Amino acid sequence: MTEMATRIAPARPSATVVLARDAEQGPELFMVRRPLKAAFGAAYVFPGGVVDASDRLARAHCRGLDAAAADRRLEVDRDGLDYYVAAIRELFEETGVLLASGDASADVLAECRRQINAETLGWSEFLAARNVMLNVDALAYFSHWITPTARAKRFTTRFFVAALPDGQVAEHDPGELTDSRWTTVDAALEAGARGEIELRLPTRKTLESLRPHASVAALLDWAREREASGVETIQPVLPPGPD
Repeated sequence: MTEMATRIAPARPSATVVLARDAEQGPELFMVRRPLKAAFGAAYVFPGGVVDASDRLARAHCRGLDAAAADRRLEVDRDGLDYYVAAIRELFEETGVLLASGDASADVLAECRRQINAETLGWSEFLAARNVMLNVDALAYFSHWITPTARAKRFTTRFFVAALPDGQVAEHDPGELTDSRWTTVDAALEAGARGEIELRLPTRKTLESLRPHASVAALLDWAREREASGVETIQPVLPPGPD
């Protein structure tokens, strides 16, 4: 192994969700801003985070997609379903939106979210206690980004899109995020171009890929087509710099 190879940080599996809703001017997407010291700090991104051990424990609470089908869709040898679970978990933790069904009211879910974020309640414990089944088929996989090897913090991130479920409200977790907004693709890109918000390369390119679609249904259809035909992996080559 060369000296350069030993310096390359491993890419951590992670998942990101583009949460969408229909609006008069076209689909609106929910974006969040991370704290300055976090990965992609101060930038506006889509909700998401790394896959962790609790996601594997939640496999029995998935419906709409089994492990083998998830592996095929993501073109991995194993653990594909964990990306879907992580996507739903991170979306719930960061926005309060839960792509699932179960026995809990909105108030109970809000309290469970608070406890999960405070690490006083485990994700798999929550699913079992509230008889929650994760609607993994609500997620349409459409993009895969791997952080350049020059970066100290690296991720192999699967991007999914999902419609905001009826009756649910997205609100960012102030303990983990500093801001959030519903925005159209054009409004986000224009704000980024003016310097009003910071957009990193994967986010900007993702927004550009979503621009042609005039409704959430069209957006989901497009993502499902990409999912079925095979998603290209994107790994930019960049010089060393801040993450």
